[in-house]
Amino acid sequence: MESSDPGNLENRLDIIEDKLAIYNLIASHPPSADTGHGDYTLSVYRTDGIFDRGPTLGGARGASNIASFIQRSEHDAARHGGLAHFVGLPMIDLRDDKAVVTSYLQIVHLDQEGVPRDLPSHGVSTGYRIHRAVVNRWELEKHEGLWQIAKRTLLPVDGTDPHQGLLRKGLDELHFDAP
Repeated sequence: MESSDPGNLENRLDIIEDKLAIYNLIASHPPSADTGHGDYTLSVYRTDGIFDRGPTLGGARGASNIASFIQRSEHDAARHGGLAHFVGLPMIDLRDDKAVVTSYLQIVHLDQEGVPRDLPSHGVSTGYRIHRAVVNRWELEKHEGLWQIAKRTLLPVDGTDPHQGLLRKGLDELHFDAP
């Protein structure tokens, strides 16, 4: 068999390794955002990376500007108020050294105004509130063996055509490599 054959065991292992690395990259977003780890964020974006948060929220260009998002005083206040990002299992469209990942993200925070409730064996809590649900499109590139974010587009799940289109585009572009 030729090495470019997708059924080749080595190629199949490469695909698995790439997908695992991409899963880890996407899964790292919540801990990095929830700890304000700007250096980590800086390391996973391309130097010329783009963070597009749609028409209603500010975005950023360049890895250092993107990393500064989670180091702002406003983000720090949200983190100390009980901010938590939850990522859904991403859909990965792997194409050699490029990949497009479509996923959901929920932004959750401690409900400071909630009624305290006791859950046996788990203590008392005022609960948490889902602040926002968003759709993400992560455009990734592999350089020197490492996957990095070239562009991330984030749109609120609000029933409008743009967020629906982002999901549809991810499905329409998806292809599967048959072993």
